Amino acid sequence: MSNKPLEGVRVLEVAMYGFVPSAGAVLAEWGAEVIKVEHAVTGDPQRGLRQTGSLRVEGDPNPNIEHANRGKRSIGLQMGTPEGREVLLELARRADVFLTSFLPGHRAKFDIDVDAIRAVNPNIIYARGSAFGPRGEEAVKGGYDMTAFWCRAGTAASITPDAIDGMIGPPGPAYGDTISGTNLAGGIAAALFRRERTGEPSVVDVSLLGSGLWAMGHLIALTSHLDELLVNPPPTAAGSPINPLVHLYATSDDRYISFVMMQPTKFWADVCRHVGLDELADDPRWATAESVAEHTDEAVELIGAAIAKRPLAEWSEQFATLAGPWAPVQDTLQAAQDHQVRANEYIIQAGELELVANPVQFDVTAPDPGPAPGFAEQTDEILLELGLDWDRIIELKTVGAVT
Repeated sequence: MSNKPLEGVRVLEVAMYGFVPSAGAVLAEWGAEVIKVEHAVTGDPQRGLRQTGSLRVEGDPNPNIEHANRGKRSIGLQMGTPEGREVLLELARRADVFLTSFLPGHRAKFDIDVDAIRAVNPNIIYARGSAFGPRGEEAVKGGYDMTAFWCRAGTAASITPDAIDGMIGPPGPAYGDTISGTNLAGGIAAALFRRERTGEPSVVDVSLLGSGLWAMGHLIALTSHLDELLVNPPPTAAGSPINPLVHLYATSDDRYISFVMMQPTKFWADVCRHVGLDELADDPRWATAESVAEHTDEAVELIGAAIAKRPLAEWSEQFATLAGPWAPVQDTLQAAQDHQVRANEYIIQAGELELVANPVQFDVTAPDPGPAPGFAEQTDEILLELGLDWDRIIELKTVGAVT
């Protein structure tokens, strides 16, 4: 039995940059065949992205293109020519899903909007990723995850403490893109299920703005209900004022451990024994929620002094039997080598690179996607599958319709 539930599903992706292509990558890891349409000359502009902050990639493979395009095939196509459009429509005729990041104006320019694609394939699922959604005066505008997801939907302001001028930026490239792309892939999967049940194809919309709001949904509900903003503490004060077991503690090697034990009386004795404060396990100062709140500062000082005596590696070994939730604060290099990450194959080999897999696994099996395609790498192969002979393929190349 295959552990790829979308095996046999064909996706035609007409998209660029990170957001919508990352949806195609998820669908590919779920088993779909994804054909990526790229501009016949320039390809996906994301291929040119080499510099990210202080990080620069020379040569190939380029993680900036591999992350959102693993497991696909690429065709170089000039949709603006009659011959290129003919190829596109032939691909759409055979597809289950048409996936696009093009704005309304460009969909109209290239005549690839819902009605045009459904004219050749009435049963196709039409999926759109946008910055601001399909309705409202800004539906025609583009945007990036920094603008629509991070800034506009509330994350930037919420994560930036009052003491800091400006804002804290996203932790890395394509942060909102990848989250939004997974949302779009889920919507497409639901649409495929609906079509299987009812025969009715859907138009699926996901935006960066909507995804950013969803990610902040709990806080938006809370602040809207109270008509009051959450005031974030400065970065050094990462803890609860009434619970010493919801706190950040420094180790002797300048690493940090986060305790998040919401029921302090349940875990107090166990924590004390694990950090070498056995004599405090039954101390009445931390016997009830009220007394814990009253003596939080004192407990933080005692636990902090104990944890500061040893390095993180020793505490990690010691805390293997700790009952309450805790975590080391890890950077991306450390997270990539985490034993639990590796045990679950959350990072997989995709061609020459190791990439983070999409977070959904079927039948306890990691995906096996393969690398991202080179620019227009499968053009000839895809055209041959459409039934074109070599004479016709050469004609299409001669007029610039395909790469």
